[in-house]
Amino acid sequence: MRLAISPSRIAPIALILALAGCSEPSDDTIAVEEPAAQDAFFAALSSHCGKAYAGELVSDDAADADFAGIPMVMYVAECSEDRIAVPFHVQAGGEWDRSRTWLITRTEEGLRLKHDHRHEDGASDAVTMYGGDTAADGSARAQDFPVDQFSVEMFEREGLTASVTNVWTVEVDPAGAENAQFAYQLRRTVEGGAPEDRHFRVEFDLTAEVEAPPPAWGWE
Repeated sequence: MRLAISPSRIAPIALILALAGCSEPSDDTIAVEEPAAQDAFFAALSSHCGKAYAGELVSDDAADADFAGIPMVMYVAECSEDRIAVPFHVQAGGEWDRSRTWLITRTEEGLRLKHDHRHEDGASDAVTMYGGDTAADGSARAQDFPVDQFSVEMFEREGLTASVTNVWTVEVDPAGAENAQFAYQLRRTVEGGAPEDRHFRVEFDLTAEVEAPPPAWGWE
């Protein structure tokens, strides 16, 4: 016996079959790509724009004894699509030293870290705009910046030959992340060609915003 289906029921059944077909996985499904590591890193740092955070020295090299236990503040002061400026303020002897600004910029090859050092009158220090470019993709949280040739030549000219093998590392978690942290680190090793090992690292708590400091020297 043949089961007859009334015309009034054909359309709903066809719709159900069509919807069922749409729910099946397809080889043509477009995957949502995660942002490249350096783009994600840049975005994470940008998410803190306009905010300041307190930090401290966490390394223990004898050369940094004057930094131990003193107040420090980083301020993500300026952000654009291609550059982020992060002044690093240190209170030494009761006075705030506002001479340092970290600059992270995009290049055609990756990211670049530079150190803008100024005097209180805004004039550039003799040792300034040193740093380096990323040599690898790194991760969304951390990027390494080996010393560049411009910096090597400047260090040699200024008698700072121990610094010609410097590698700087910047780490950052996006705003709102649990236990979010920012870290700035300088490292050089005997294995890498330095006369002796060197390690400087400061860390900042990104979960507790503090009052924004005055502009860094020369950035008024």
